[in-house]
Amino acid sequence: MVENLAESLVVLGLETSCDETAASVVRLGPDGATVLSSVIHSQIDEHAAYGGVVPEIAARSHVEMIDTVTRQAMEQSGLGWDDLSAVAATAGPGLVGGVMVGLSYGKAVALARDLPLLAVNHLEGHAVSARLGAETAYPFLLLLVSGGHCQLLEVRGIGDMSRLGTTIDDAAGEAFDKIAKAMGLGYPGGPALEKLAAKGDGSRFDLPRALLGRKDCDFSFSGLKTAASRLAATCETEQDKADLADAVQKAIARQLKERTERAMKAYLESHPELVPYDPSSLKQPSPAGEKVGTKQRLFVVAGGVAANKTIRQTLTDLATKYGFGFFAPPLAFCTDNAAMIALAGAERLEKGWVSDLDAVARPRWPLDEARAMGDPVHKKQGRKGAKA
Repeated sequence: MVENLAESLVVLGLETSCDETAASVVRLGPDGATVLSSVIHSQIDEHAAYGGVVPEIAARSHVEMIDTVTRQAMEQSGLGWDDLSAVAATAGPGLVGGVMVGLSYGKAVALARDLPLLAVNHLEGHAVSARLGAETAYPFLLLLVSGGHCQLLEVRGIGDMSRLGTTIDDAAGEAFDKIAKAMGLGYPGGPALEKLAAKGDGSRFDLPRALLGRKDCDFSFSGLKTAASRLAATCETEQDKADLADAVQKAIARQLKERTERAMKAYLESHPELVPYDPSSLKQPSPAGEKVGTKQRLFVVAGGVAANKTIRQTLTDLATKYGFGFFAPPLAFCTDNAAMIALAGAERLEKGWVSDLDAVARPRWPLDEARAMGDPVHKKQGRKGAKA
């Protein structure tokens, strides 16, 4: 473990878990993380005709672009291969064909340049992504909300996270995209639905609320997705679509707020030592060896849905109510990117945690494996039961 970062760690990050081929170089030093380069090749045009990501097309595109994107990231950083401390690559969860491309390329770089390899959990990358914009201290409460994931986690540090709640079916971003598809808004649907919702009045539609009888922090968006998709078929005018889009956006924001509020209450009960967030403390010197905000209430929202302005404002207001400081990654790092993978890798390298070259690509990889194994969301139901 590196006790004191007298010298910076410089890590090349690779991300290929879905439909972005991304590479980034990040420097981690005593004053936090600095993104030296971040290159992302989007496959939106390649998948638009299908209304969603096609795994085979995504994997082939990663193979074609990974070398070019990585070389561009190295050139933009102004550094050479000999300046790198390690290479980090997403090893899951995600579309396994794509994950294999980035992880294999990372192994090749590590082997050719005699560098440590860091196999990073994609979700852990999102968990630390807010630290790319500010020196957000551990611990913090995290809402990870994206196209494939919706979870509430207590984050005590890199590799030390506990799940408080998760979706039992669809993720919020998936609901956005599939409802938008049913409304004929194209792909990606989330941003298009948000834009349309600004012109609508959601009070016209009464959408279902999920899991009202439960008091835990789990999410469910499948019922909302089904109901909204059926209503989409009845929309005759552009205003009808706008009103439905606004109703959907508010319904998703409401559920995120309700579950997050429960998590905040539970988090504060288990951590009575945390004091309300004080923004002025960021301008004051911190005690020796202690990062600013270490004992304050911090709330982080990460993932692609964190870019939605309505959801951001809803959660910002909730954080203020309970004395939490609200933190989110810069918009460029909300969606999938390699800078967050490089940072997660750098923090692991700082602790001396490196991976073997036989690290495997994993389509499923929960952040809190102990909780996932001991209390799985999907119970075993025989040979035809859910796999999770």
